[in-house]
Amino acid sequence: MDTTEPVPAHVHVDKQSPHAYRTLVAVATAVGKTAAEAGLPPALVELINTRVSLLNGCPSCLEIHHRRAVKAGVTDKQLATLRAWRDTELFSEQERAALRLAEITTTLPDHDIAEREYARARAVLNDDEVSAVIWVATAINAFNRVSILSRHPVRP
Repeated sequence: MDTTEPVPAHVHVDKQSPHAYRTLVAVATAVGKTAAEAGLPPALVELINTRVSLLNGCPSCLEIHHRRAVKAGVTDKQLATLRAWRDTELFSEQERAALRLAEITTTLPDHDIAEREYARARAVLNDDEVSAVIWVATAINAFNRVSILSRHPVRP
């Protein structure tokens, strides 16, 4: 006997509340401008977007940002090893610092871990870069949640 309950249709909250979604898109546009003004290369922004989407398990955002990362110059090896970036030499100090900040922004670890990782990132990144990385991670986290809870499909 099958005891699983049927999964209800998910509301595509971006379509259901288009004004809120357009506002989120506007925030992401402002964040992109902030990242560019801070001097973050597009490849680094896409590494952040991809890593955060991996952490959150968002298939549609992964597909989008994987494609954008390749276009921005992220290498196949970097994308293939992004889950284990700490164990490779494929990422620059700036990329490593940004990935640290993106991860603590996403996972909100305990205080001591967050402070240690923040300090390590802060040793590499200036104030504008720190702010931009945290905003990029915050924005993609919001999109991940919209997409995951809406069950956005990965298009062929």
